[in-house]
Amino acid sequence: MKISTKGRYALRLMLDLALNDTGETIRIKDIAARQEISEKYLEQIIAVLNKAGFVRSVRGPQGGYRLARKPKDYTVGMILRLTEGSLAPVPCLDDDPNECNRQEDCVTIFIWEKLYEAINSVVDGFTLADLVELELAKADHYVI
Repeated sequence: MKISTKGRYALRLMLDLALNDTGETIRIKDIAARQEISEKYLEQIIAVLNKAGFVRSVRGPQGGYRLARKPKDYTVGMILRLTEGSLAPVPCLDDDPNECNRQEDCVTIFIWEKLYEAINSVVDGFTLADLVELELAKADHYVI
């Protein structure tokens, strides 16, 4: 399983909004410059995040975006699932319950289930607030 640029950039965009939250909205242009990502691509991603209610938008010359909730209320998994879809390593795990007609005879399903549990455990175990803390700790570490 690979996370696409859309998922990775969505996470970076959300982290940028969290790190630069001053109470004011933040322009996509500014995020694009800081993250070195195409403004047009970020506009596509922010539209998905906005539609899902992850961000709030303000129109106009002083417009921009901000997080709809606190960083602790977003898991990495929430953001990735929104932009990537299912994180299941095999299609049969997309169904709950698994409706694969081979599941009774499939010896490898155990491996795929364990892998899926591990993926979910990691991405749901970190919040945007955790990433903010990691970023700030990293910045503090490099201050001379």
